[in-house]
Amino acid sequence: MNLGTRKILDRSFTAVGVTSIVLMALALLVVLVPIISGGLKALFFQGTIEHRQLVYNEFGRGDREELERQKEQSQEARRPVFAMLDAFDAELEGMEPAERREYRSQYNHVRDVLHDMLGPLPGDIEPLLLRFQYGNTRWEQAEESLHDLLYVTKWDYSNPNVMAEKYFTPRVDEFQGTALAPLFAYVETHLEEMLLPQPEFYWGFITDRSLDAHIFGGIWAEIQGTFYLAMGAMLFAFPLGVIAAIYFTEYAKDNFLTSMLRSANSTLAGVPSIVFGLFGLAFFINTVKVSESKSVLAGSLTLAIMVLPTIIRAAEEAILAVPKTYREASLGLGATKWRTIVTVILPAALPGIITGAIISLGRAAGETAPIIFTAAVSVGATIGLADVFTEPTPALSWNIYNLASEHEAANEIRHVQYGMVLSLISIVLLLNMSAILLRARISKKLKG
Repeated sequence: MNLGTRKILDRSFTAVGVTSIVLMALALLVVLVPIISGGLKALFFQGTIEHRQLVYNEFGRGDREELERQKEQSQEARRPVFAMLDAFDAELEGMEPAERREYRSQYNHVRDVLHDMLGPLPGDIEPLLLRFQYGNTRWEQAEESLHDLLYVTKWDYSNPNVMAEKYFTPRVDEFQGTALAPLFAYVETHLEEMLLPQPEFYWGFITDRSLDAHIFGGIWAEIQGTFYLAMGAMLFAFPLGVIAAIYFTEYAKDNFLTSMLRSANSTLAGVPSIVFGLFGLAFFINTVKVSESKSVLAGSLTLAIMVLPTIIRAAEEAILAVPKTYREASLGLGATKWRTIVTVILPAALPGIITGAIISLGRAAGETAPIIFTAAVSVGATIGLADVFTEPTPALSWNIYNLASEHEAANEIRHVQYGMVLSLISIVLLLNMSAILLRARISKKLKG
């Protein structure tokens, strides 16, 4: 190959490499930007008086005197709405039955929207669920409720060649000539006075408990559960993986049994995670009975089995990368083989071993399938260290899936879902950064 052709190939490979890196960076931005922007909405948003009242009542945070002043101001703006509702109720009583039935359905919808917006209305039965005890806690939710109050959604099926088109008509048209007609314009112009929105930094999203299946409150139980499961998995998998790697590299002979063990380890690395979850349920819970049902211990053991092949392989490669002269020098000075492994080989291989642990830790924290059957619950309180042997726990990975696909109010709590995703990514990055700094410190110490 002549020099010109070699230069062309070198430049081509360089261009392909740079292009690949740029495309990967753009793809990462496409994924991360919506997660970060959506997740930050769980912490920073326009909160209403309903949010401040909820935080004070449920968590005891806030200025009581200021809150009482704002509540009185808000109630003053809401009184005309309540008066118009009472006037229309009286008007309904004087209508003919047929006319009353005609208004009743739309009027009930108006009351439902106002209930969502402002909380319980005068005359309503005291709601049991927390979600019905408060109005819209976020200003963007209030704006959506306002649109639903002001307009009726209809569909145009007149053109058979196209799909039905959605359009809106003013709801006030259905109540023209009644005592309720002025309500719509009043709510539209006085909504801010009724809800008093102001910028909020809700740090309690990280530290508070969940309320009413994550309609309100925070995600501390999920964060704690994720930490317990990930660290528990590493507590079991890391020492077992390192010991197995030492056996493969320093003691095992090159025979059929060793070959089978290596093949089994490689096969385990490619097994789908849901299989590990079913194995954990069948073995750790139903056979070994490490707990009566789901528990953090069973989930940690399952995750440990899942990440074990990665740790073994990474530790094995790190040990093999240690120069043979290290072994020879140690043995030449009279050290035993085990002492050579413990005091010379393992310290030299530790940065590479920790690299495998970092990869495994991130995977253990983010896996969902292995903990579905062994450890995770959708709704639960925080647990203490003594409870990890017997109790299940919420976890970020499982709850993200559950809230996004199974929750009855999934569209209303998108900020919670994105907040959980951002928290999970942050936890994994934090754990990885800690391990990377530890590895760098160890490497620096080894170099003197």
